[in-house]
Amino acid sequence: MTIRLRDLAACFEGVIPSIIATAAPDGTPNISYLSHVGLVDDERVALSNQFFSKTAANVRANRNAAVLIVDPRDGRQYRLDVTFEQTLDSGELFEEMAIQLRATSTQVGMGEVMRLRGVDIYRVRAVHVVPSPSPTQEVVSREAGHQLMAAAVVARRVAEATDVGSIVDAVLDGLCDTFRSSNAMLLLRDTTGDRLVTVGSYGYDRSGIGSEVLVGEGIIGTAALDRRPVRVSDMSRVRRFSSAVQASSDEESRTRSIALPGMLDAMSQVALPMVAHGTLRGVLFLESSERLAFTKEDEAAFAVVAMQVAAALALAEAEAGEGQSSAPTTADKPMTTGRQFRVVHYAYDDSIFIDNEYLIKGVPGRLLMHLLRIHQWEGRTEFTNREIRLSEELRLPDIKDNLETRLLLLRRRLEEKATPVQLLRVGRGRIRLDLTGSAILEEVA
Repeated sequence: MTIRLRDLAACFEGVIPSIIATAAPDGTPNISYLSHVGLVDDERVALSNQFFSKTAANVRANRNAAVLIVDPRDGRQYRLDVTFEQTLDSGELFEEMAIQLRATSTQVGMGEVMRLRGVDIYRVRAVHVVPSPSPTQEVVSREAGHQLMAAAVVARRVAEATDVGSIVDAVLDGLCDTFRSSNAMLLLRDTTGDRLVTVGSYGYDRSGIGSEVLVGEGIIGTAALDRRPVRVSDMSRVRRFSSAVQASSDEESRTRSIALPGMLDAMSQVALPMVAHGTLRGVLFLESSERLAFTKEDEAAFAVVAMQVAAALALAEAEAGEGQSSAPTTADKPMTTGRQFRVVHYAYDDSIFIDNEYLIKGVPGRLLMHLLRIHQWEGRTEFTNREIRLSEELRLPDIKDNLETRLLLLRRRLEEKATPVQLLRVGRGRIRLDLTGSAILEEVA
C-alpha cells in the first residue's frame, strides 16, 4: 500500500526530532538532527535550515538525502528518500516555520539565537516503513469533520452573546463543552501598552484574571505580535512559560502583579490571535497535559472561533459606547451601615488596595476610585459608559479605549477577591456600584 505524506501528519509535529542523512562527494556520511520538519504537500517536505553547514555543503554536491521521521503516537519510523529542490528565505511557509521556531525558542531564552536562516524544500521520491522488532499499536484517528461542527456550535453561542462578559463566557464554555478542552484562557489587548490582559479562564486552580503577557513574549505573545496561530505539540522540549509561578494574595500585594495561570504538566499548547477590522483584539489560548492534543485541523477550527470572537467583541464595544446616557438617578444616601473598609489608591501606577490587599492597577484602578469618589460626593450608585468616557479625571485616550473590557476586568477582580464593593452591569452601557459597607478613601501620591 502506498503511504501518503498526509497520513504521516503526526510525524511532522516536532515531538520526536527527525534526522537527515547526507553524503559528501567522497562518500563520507553525515547525519544531523532537525528542529523542524514540515509537511508541504503530498510530494514535498520542508526542513528548517539553521546551523547545519556540513549538511548544506553535502546537499550542494549531492542533492539526494534521506530523512528519518517518527510517529510519536506509536513509535513507527519512516524513511523518506528526498531530493533537494530550493531554499526559501521568505513567503508564507517561511514565516510559518520562523514563528514556530521563535515561539518555542523564547521559552528557553534563545529567541535571538535560534533564528531561521531558510527553509529547504525537498521532493519526496519514496516513503519506506522502517521495520520494527516489536509490534506497534494501531492509532485511532478522530472522526473527520468534528472540528468544523464544534466550531459552528461555539460560533453560534458567541453570536448570541450581547456584551463583552457574555462573549468571553460563551467562547470559554463552548470550547469546554464542544472540543472537550480542559484548560483555556482569553486575553484582551490593553490599548495603552503592548500587553495582553487575562479576562477569562477555565480549568485552572486560580483564574488569573488581570494577569498580563507582553506582546512578543512566549507562545501567547508571539501569536499576538505576528498575528498568526502558534501551536506546540510537545512542551517537554521547551521550558513552560511561567510554569514555576505560584500566586497568593501576599505575593500579589508585594509585587502588584497577578500571575498568569498555567498547567505545570502542559504538553500541548495553541495560541490564536483575535483580529477584527485589522486590529488585534487579543489572544485565545488553550493547553493540555496530552502530547499532540491539538491537530492542524483543531488549529484551523480554533482560528475561525477566534476571528468570530474578535468581531463580536468589536461590535459589543461599539454598542456599549452608543448606550444612551440618562440623567443621574436620584442620589442615594451614602451607606453608613455595615463595616467600614479602606480603599487606598496609589496615583503613580493607579494601583488599588482594599483593606491592605492588592486588587488591580492601571485604568481599571483609576476607574474604581473615580466611581467611589462620585458615590461619596453625590450618593449615586449608577453610572453610564458615556459619562465615564467624558470624564476628564479618568484621562481615557478616546472613545475606542475598550472601556467595556476594562469594566469587565474590574468587575471580575472584585468578584474574585470577594470585596465589600462590587460592580454590576445593569443594562447596555450602564453599571452600578453595590456596597456592603462604607468606604474610607485614601490617596497616596
